[in-house]
Amino acid sequence: MIHSPIRRRNFLAGAGAAAAASLLPRSGQAAVAPAELPKIKLPPPISREERLARVAKARTLMQQHGIGSVLVESGPSLDYFTGIQWWRSERLTGVVIPATGDPIVVTPFFERPSIEEMLLIPAEIRTWEEDEEPLKLVADFLKERGVANQPVAFEETNRFFIEDRLKQQIPSVAVVSGNPVVRQLRMIKSPAELALMQAAADILAASLRYAGERTRDGMTPEQIDALIASAQKTLGGTYDGGLILIGEASAYPHGSHKPHVVRKGEIVLMDCTCTVHGYQADITRTFVFGADPTREQRKVWDQVHRGQQIAMAAAKVGAPAGSVDDAVRRTYESWGYGPRYKLPGTSHRTGHGIGMEVHEPVNLVHGEATPLAPGMCFSNEPGIYIPGKFGVRIEDCFHMTEAGPKFFTTPPPSIDDPFGARV
Repeated sequence: MIHSPIRRRNFLAGAGAAAAASLLPRSGQAAVAPAELPKIKLPPPISREERLARVAKARTLMQQHGIGSVLVESGPSLDYFTGIQWWRSERLTGVVIPATGDPIVVTPFFERPSIEEMLLIPAEIRTWEEDEEPLKLVADFLKERGVANQPVAFEETNRFFIEDRLKQQIPSVAVVSGNPVVRQLRMIKSPAELALMQAAADILAASLRYAGERTRDGMTPEQIDALIASAQKTLGGTYDGGLILIGEASAYPHGSHKPHVVRKGEIVLMDCTCTVHGYQADITRTFVFGADPTREQRKVWDQVHRGQQIAMAAAKVGAPAGSVDDAVRRTYESWGYGPRYKLPGTSHRTGHGIGMEVHEPVNLVHGEATPLAPGMCFSNEPGIYIPGKFGVRIEDCFHMTEAGPKFFTTPPPSIDDPFGARV
């Protein structure tokens, strides 16, 4: 999946899917009958014990890197450590994890009951009133623990105002990157995380098949998207919305603002996500509606399918992540595409990291030196785009094992069977 800037967590969980469901065509307004979809068992959410183990590992890493504490504001990393699922606003809610001892959670006074309900680890909740400075609570805690003169690691997406106002409280504070702690932990998925990602992938694959088999002439992207949303809701997934690109719009990875409807013989590209208990799947399927593919459509589809296989063959434990992208691009260039990221060809990376976020480090992109390791998860989506005509993207995610890469979902075998085996 390539990010669309108007999607992804713009709504509270389920709101996007509900909005999409309102766009169902008249013939599809009824809820999806469970018999029309496979039965997919959902694993349990991440346990309290696993979150405690994460905090313990974070402390070990902090001590190894000479870090006194880590500050994480609202977002996936806050959920990762504490179970608190909270949105970002001008009001700070976050956790401070010291190298020794229990963390604190800082939040507005009036949010305390909600935060208390979600908190899954031992942590004192310290609240601030509307006319008080939340970073003073953080500074006081650092001083109490005797780590105010040690580096404070910030999760990489923390906003600038947090650092700026912490420095007003402790001018000498050293703020460093939290990547050696937070990113290092989140990059390697546990068996429980992989199980949730597998369930999300199974739900998404079934939902895309459901929508693809019910796509009709004249349908809009919104109507197809609504079918996917309805199927995901029935199966127990949470849908954040997707990219439905029709005809020429498929030639542009993020689509087009021009209106497009399904027409016989045109490409339909569905690039969507699914979430199960906070963990993501990301799959793309491309098919030709209502007609045999043209020679060019078939050729490009087959080349992208081959690109996925090349990526998997290159994804070896210990290999630099960027080498996967390089292997695909070398072959594409030998077929006359590019060079590099130029069009016609592949204008984006071969894949991105995935887990609690659809896009997270590291990426399968030229120059990325991070070695591939068991537990890392990626998308595999070496699309090919021909401006003014069409594009093809086939996307399946995989995780690294000791023996090499393993797909969560099996890529479809051909443009004549664009959804492949049923879940």
